[in-house]
Amino acid sequence: MTKKEIVTRIADQTDIKQIDVKKVVQSTLDIIVDSLSKGETVELRNFGIFKVKSRKARLGRNPKTGESVRIPEKKAVSFKAGLMMKEKVK
Repeated sequence: MTKKEIVTRIADQTDIKQIDVKKVVQSTLDIIVDSLSKGETVELRNFGIFKVKSRKARLGRNPKTGESVRIPEKKAVSFKAGLMMKEKVK
């Protein structure tokens, strides 16, 4: 499902113009991204939790040469589904 499909469904269910729904959906996503970029956790009850986790630096291997390569520490976003989502997806 794309963002456009989400906007269309919400607009159909609420009789709100698609342009207005699109602004709200985009603002919501922007706020989530902004919060995560600041290292904050975003918790949406019954939906899930978005967190930023650090991946430790490690040694990897170049598959072509077999040479060891240092992979630096980096941050990644993780998502843990909420109870309601877990139940519906089962």
